[in-house]
Amino acid sequence: MVQEYVSPIRVHKYPFEMVMAAYERRFPSCPQIPVVLECAITEDSWSADDSQRHTTRRCQLNVEAPYLLKKMIGVDYVYFIQKNHLDLRGRVLEIEATNETFAARVGVVEKCKYYVHPENSEWTCFEQSALLDVKNFFGLENTVEKIAMKQYAANISKGKELIEVFMKEVEAEGVESLRPWCADEPAANRALRRVVSRNTEPLSPRPVHEPRKHSQPVADTYALDSEYIKKYLGELTPLQESRLLHFRKWIADLQKGKVPSDATLLRFLRARDFNVEKAREMLSASLLWRKRHQVDRLLADYRPPEVVTRYFPGGWHHSDRDGRPLYVLRLGQMDVKGLLKSIGEDGLLKLTLHVCEEGLRLLEEATASRVNNGESAVRAWSLLVDLDGLNMRHLWRPGVRALLRVIQIVEANYPETMGRVLIVRAPRVFPILWTIVSTFIDENTRSKFLFYGGKDYLQPGGLLDYIDKDLIPDFLGGPCKSFVHEGGLVPKSLYVSGAFTERGDPLCDDSIYTSVSLGKGQVHEVIVQNRDPQSVLTWDFDVLRHDICFNVFRTATPVDRPERAAGACAGGGEEAGSVLAVRGWREGEHFHRVEPALLCHDGESIQGSHVMAEVGSYVLQWRCDALDPAPRAAQLMYFYETLASHHYRGSMSSLQSGVSGFSCLSGKSATSSCPSR
Repeated sequence: MVQEYVSPIRVHKYPFEMVMAAYERRFPSCPQIPVVLECAITEDSWSADDSQRHTTRRCQLNVEAPYLLKKMIGVDYVYFIQKNHLDLRGRVLEIEATNETFAARVGVVEKCKYYVHPENSEWTCFEQSALLDVKNFFGLENTVEKIAMKQYAANISKGKELIEVFMKEVEAEGVESLRPWCADEPAANRALRRVVSRNTEPLSPRPVHEPRKHSQPVADTYALDSEYIKKYLGELTPLQESRLLHFRKWIADLQKGKVPSDATLLRFLRARDFNVEKAREMLSASLLWRKRHQVDRLLADYRPPEVVTRYFPGGWHHSDRDGRPLYVLRLGQMDVKGLLKSIGEDGLLKLTLHVCEEGLRLLEEATASRVNNGESAVRAWSLLVDLDGLNMRHLWRPGVRALLRVIQIVEANYPETMGRVLIVRAPRVFPILWTIVSTFIDENTRSKFLFYGGKDYLQPGGLLDYIDKDLIPDFLGGPCKSFVHEGGLVPKSLYVSGAFTERGDPLCDDSIYTSVSLGKGQVHEVIVQNRDPQSVLTWDFDVLRHDICFNVFRTATPVDRPERAAGACAGGGEEAGSVLAVRGWREGEHFHRVEPALLCHDGESIQGSHVMAEVGSYVLQWRCDALDPAPRAAQLMYFYETLASHHYRGSMSSLQSGVSGFSCLSGKSATSSCPSR
C-alpha cells in the first residue's frame, strides 16, 4: 500500500534569509506542533565559506493514535531522522525526513524545500510532499494510513502559520533584514550564519565542504500556489490539493499539449469524489468527445436558428446573490415537439452545449471580477426554472427521450457546473416528469434542487434568499425586465422535413406508435384494464388526415374485445361500432364519459392524461365523423401508457378536475383552433 501526497506551493512574502531565521526557531521543540516533543541535533557542519550547512536531527514524536492501538503496537513515541541541507549561496533549503521506528514495516519519506520565488526575489516558496509505504503492520494498514495522513494534513495547515509566528520573534529580536550570502563579504556571511543557526555551535569540527552546486530553482510546471488555489478554486483540504496536483501532472503527461484549466480539472475530480483514476477516465473521454465534435469552436461558430431566437424560452439573466451567473428557463412555456421538429435532437443538443460553453466563459469572467474585489471564486452557475404552464404534453415520449440524451451528455462533459437549481411555480403534475428525469441526474446535482410549488416563491425563504429583489424577473412578479423569450407555439411553417424522425414513424420496425386508418363512421378503440386506483393514463396522438373525434370512457364492468373487431386496425379494417355500443349499453347508465369530447382537426398533435381514480375498464376512442364520403380514409398515429400510482402517490389531486389534461399546443400552431375542453 503506497500513497503519495503533494501539497501546493506556499508563498511566504519574506526574503529567503529571513524565512530561514524564522524556520530555525521551531527547534528543538515547538508548542504549536505538540506532536513533536523534541528534535535533538546529532550532526551539524558548515562549509569553510559559511555557505553550506548539513544538519541531522533525531525527532521524537508522540503517536496520535487510540490508546488501544498504542498498547497493541507497544510504543508511545516514534522517532524520525531529519536531514537538512541549507545552501545560502543558492538560497535553497532541502529537508528530508524518514521514520526510524517500524522502518521495516512502514516507510515514510517526507521532503520539503524552501527556495526563492522565481518571479519575486523578495518572496520565498515552500513545497512539501510525502510518500507512505505501509508494507505490513499487524493487519492495521488502513488505520496507520489514516493516522499518517491526518498528521500530514495537520502539519501542512500549520506550516505557513508557524513561519508567521516565528517571523515576529525574529523581528522582535531586532532583525529586520538580512543580506544574502556573498563570496566577497565573509564578515557579513558569518553574521548571517549566526542568525540562521541561532548561534548553535557545530557538534563536529568544521570540515571543508565543496559548495554544493545549485541552479536557480525553477517553478514546477505542475505545482500550484496555495493562495492561487484559495482565490481561484476555493478552499480544499490537503488531500484534495494533493489529488489536484497529481491529476494535473497526469493529464499534462498524457495530453502532451494544452491542459484543461485548473477549474475544469477540479470539477472532474469533484464529480468522482477525488478519485484520480476515475476522474482521468472521465476527463479523457470528455476531451475526445470535445475534439470529435469540435466543441471548442461552438462559441465562435454557433449561430442559433430563427426558431431558437424566436421561440426558445431560455437565456442568461444577471447573477444570484453568490455571484453565480443565472440562467432562466421557462420550461412550462416551451413547445418541445415544435422545437424538435424544427431543429431536431442534434439541434437541441447543440443549443444546450452552447449554453454550457457560455456558462464556462461567464464563470471565468465572474471569478476574475470577484477575485479582483477580494471576494471568493465562482465555481458554478445557477438555474432558475419556471414551470408555469407545465402539463402532460411535456411528457411526449420522443421529447422526454431527447431530454434524457441531453442530460446524459451534459452530466458526462460538464460535471459540477450547476451550483443551484431553483424550481418555481411547480404544478402537482411535476413529480411525474421529475420521477422520469431525476434518475438520470447525478445524485450530487439532485441535492442542489430547491422546489417552490405555489405562489410563495417571493415570500421569506423563497427566491429572495438567493436572488436580489431588484433582479427578480418581471414574469415572476419582480421589477427586472427579462429578455428571456416567452416561448410559445412554434408555427408549423418552421418545421423542417427530416429534422426530427420519431421512433413512432410507421416505417420503423421498433415503433412505439400505432398507425390507424378510419373510414367514415369507423371507430378505433383501446381498452385499458385498471386495477391500480390513482394510476395515470396518458396518450399522445397525431391526426394525419381529416378530422377525428376523441373520447375517454369508463365502465365498472370488465370489457374484453369482442370476437368481431370493434374498429379498424393498422392499415385499415372493416366498419364497426364501439365495443360499448355493441353491447347495447347506454352512456350514464352502463358507462360514463370521463373526459369531454374533443374534435381534433387535420394536422393537430394531442397529448393528455387522466387519473384513473377507480378500478374498471377505460376506453380510448377515436371516431371518424366525416360529413361527406372522403376519397381517402382519415389517418392517425397514437401511443398510450399507464403510469403506476406508487410513483405519484400524494401528487394526483390537482390532476383530477373537469378540465383534464388535453393539450392542443401543436394544433394551435396551425391555423385551426382547438375546441373547448
